[in-house]
Amino acid sequence: MSKPLKGIKVIEASVWAYVPSAGAALAEWGAEVVKIEPPTGDPMRGLVNAGVGPMEGIVFPWELWNRGKKGIALDLRKPEAQAIVGRLCASADVFLTSYLPPVRKKLGIDLESIRAANPEIIYAAGTGQGAGGPEADRGGYDSITFWSRGGVSGGVTPPGHPKPIGMPAGAFGDSLSGLTLAGGVSAAIAQKIATGKGAIVDGSLLGTAAWAMQMAAVGAAVAAAATGGAPPAAAPLMANPLVNTYQTSDGRWVALCMLQPDVYFDGVVRALDRADMLDDKRFATPEARAHNSQAIVDELDKAFAVLGFEDALAALRSQRGQWDVVNRPQDLINDPQAIANRMVQQVEYPNDRSLPMFTSPIQFDRTPPELSPAPEFAADTDDVLGAVGLSEEEILEAKIAGAVI
Repeated sequence: MSKPLKGIKVIEASVWAYVPSAGAALAEWGAEVVKIEPPTGDPMRGLVNAGVGPMEGIVFPWELWNRGKKGIALDLRKPEAQAIVGRLCASADVFLTSYLPPVRKKLGIDLESIRAANPEIIYAAGTGQGAGGPEADRGGYDSITFWSRGGVSGGVTPPGHPKPIGMPAGAFGDSLSGLTLAGGVSAAIAQKIATGKGAIVDGSLLGTAAWAMQMAAVGAAVAAAATGGAPPAAAPLMANPLVNTYQTSDGRWVALCMLQPDVYFDGVVRALDRADMLDDKRFATPEARAHNSQAIVDELDKAFAVLGFEDALAALRSQRGQWDVVNRPQDLINDPQAIANRMVQQVEYPNDRSLPMFTSPIQFDRTPPELSPAPEFAADTDDVLGAVGLSEEEILEAKIAGAVI
């Protein structure tokens, strides 16, 4: 079975990318995800318009994080709309939201209100800094909360760099945090199946970053304890030259990650046609290589600099050590492994248009999900509301009241 969440119903009230990306993953895994948008739509719809040439009218950020969902639009400021949410949640398994606690209360989608409609529903929320503490009601974005406060920017910015390095891609922290939240929701679904009890699931941008950065953060704490809080002694510029990136003659890069340099050193230098390095006294023993690690880096820089990218790949394939290419974002769509595993798919749109999208990184029964477009604004309102028992007259009255868009 390739859709393990088939039969699970998720009601999502969220905007931007973090929590919507969790909903997109749950939809890929088989859940029916009903997205509730405000009257003006999710602001992601208008953030970046990919409407260039034949792709006019397709806003790709909206598509990425809302593909495969059903879409309805409600004005949750109105009591009639809040009552409709209760009807939706009464038959749902999960309620998923990105709104801050005070806003949830105002819109009638706080824990107490949702549980009044369904006492055992899973209530899942994605926040900036976590559900507790003095900043629980404060918003966050991945560029500031995940990337900056979470220590990621500080971890990738070299000492002396003129400014902190920014995120490599939009929604970088959102997408990682959303996938983590989707995993938490899935665990809560398993618990509910086993016990009948619906859990409260809390995820946060800060928490995901802390999880990802713990090797560096805990390592720093261990080093501080060992030195009594004194700064650690300066390490060699490159302690292991075989864990490094090197540039080829045509401007591309390769990344080496050979954690046992003494095992692979001979093979690497022979593959790069630099066997002369084996006769250099500076590199003759493990101790000598450790002492002269920067000199090895300098020589490997020269070795790769005379090779074209494809020649460098051929050389590296001829030895046993671990390495890979440094893809640019535009290369990833054409990566042969991504294509072979259907990690990237062309999603079809009207007028013979298509948009490449990447699937969530989990496959079941070795079957990739089939991706589909995100919903048009309020496209499924009548069908979704009718499925939970609202009559045509009730839907019309709600529309006249402005509760249903």
